Amino acid sequence: MKVVCIGSGNVATHFALALKKSNAEILQVYSQHQEHAQVLADEVDAMAIDDTALISPDADLYLIAIKDDAIASVSSILKNIKGLVVHTSGATPMSVLEGMSRYGVLYPLQTFSRSRALDFSNVPLCVEAGDGDMLKEVKAVAELLSPLVYDVDSVQRKVLHLSAVFVCNFVNHMYAIGADILSAAGLDFELLKPLIMETAAKVQHAEPSSVQTGPAIRGDEQTMNRHKELLMDRPELAAIYETLSNSIKKTH
Repeated sequence: MKVVCIGSGNVATHFALALKKSNAEILQVYSQHQEHAQVLADEVDAMAIDDTALISPDADLYLIAIKDDAIASVSSILKNIKGLVVHTSGATPMSVLEGMSRYGVLYPLQTFSRSRALDFSNVPLCVEAGDGDMLKEVKAVAELLSPLVYDVDSVQRKVLHLSAVFVCNFVNHMYAIGADILSAAGLDFELLKPLIMETAAKVQHAEPSSVQTGPAIRGDEQTMNRHKELLMDRPELAAIYETLSNSIKKTH
């Protein structure tokens, strides 16, 4: 299978490496910035390009892994392409690709960092396509990379993406806030890592709501007031603390 990778960021990098590992031939890596394209192209033995006019018409798969707001403009350039065109966005509907000969979505439900190796066989891949035949093609690509392949339509995918923001992006932001609070008191974030690991382990075997702990679920107002006193000079953090505590109380 010959592949053109449109994008050179975190998602594009992991996809390109996984496709290369599955014996696909990466023909080209496109980025608006030649130097960015070149970094990934060197890793997968491909040609780096920064001009969409240079995109090869001979690939079997065109993988669009770029910022959501750029997908429509890039896909319009591919309308005469005969290969399978897929985007990897969680929040962008498949309809943005309508007009292609063959198109679909290949959304990886995972967080990616360029510097961190990842076993793609553990990544859930959510697929959608223009019709049944196209879906078979998208699934065939997905199954080269992971056994975890799920039929998910555009509405469901948007909901998945929203949920992922809560459990990944927002949670990581909470880590950053916790690290900042500790640092201000001369304490190391390492102290919290066993707690983080145990919290994540619990939800592998139980509903998150059933393993909720902390002063809010206990109705421990005295402790919460003490916490808020510590945040008196950080009103933005006090507001987050209040909002989340109230949410926990209402939920439980």
